[in-house]
Amino acid sequence: MDQVAAPFAQNLATMQKDGECLVSFIIGSLIYESRNNFAKQAMEVGADCVLWLDSDMTFPADLLPRMHEHLEAGREIVSAICFRRRPPFTPTIFKTLGIGEDGVGYHSPFDDYPRDSLFEVGGVGFGCIMTSRGVLEDMVLNYKQWFNPIAGFGEDLSFCIRAKELGYKLWCDSRLKCGHVGQLVVDEDVFLHTRDA
Repeated sequence: MDQVAAPFAQNLATMQKDGECLVSFIIGSLIYESRNNFAKQAMEVGADCVLWLDSDMTFPADLLPRMHEHLEAGREIVSAICFRRRPPFTPTIFKTLGIGEDGVGYHSPFDDYPRDSLFEVGGVGFGCIMTSRGVLEDMVLNYKQWFNPIAGFGEDLSFCIRAKELGYKLWCDSRLKCGHVGQLVVDEDVFLHTRDA
């Protein structure tokens, strides 16, 4: 919408830049439409990659250069580790993600993810993720858009389904820890404490 959490604004202001960076805010109540507009804008300005940050996330100051290192190493879709802001605070990554023969979407949780590691995932939320321009180009060429929901999924997992259909791998770097601003900041420690309780 048109609100930005104060911790997000503080993290954005202190973020380390990596090369020429443009910042854009897309405001709207339809998240898939906002994400489509943002992807279109990134293509129009010639961005070589896009760092997607939801306005209720916290993140480390060196997030951008560390994410960019992954793209330079050939990983074209990489997420930081993020968590739901309501109990049970599960991570927003999935071991499996797909559409069954019946046309119904399925996914499985990834609560036992490798800590402090880079690993492949089946799907990921878009709270804090970087994508290459190549992914956006391939997707719009093949699907005419990026984020419109399919198979009962939200816009983020619908994007992941399309990217996987095009042969892209999805990665998560759990060394890059994000918080989710709600009544409290939900991070890895909160998730692990809640899971183990």
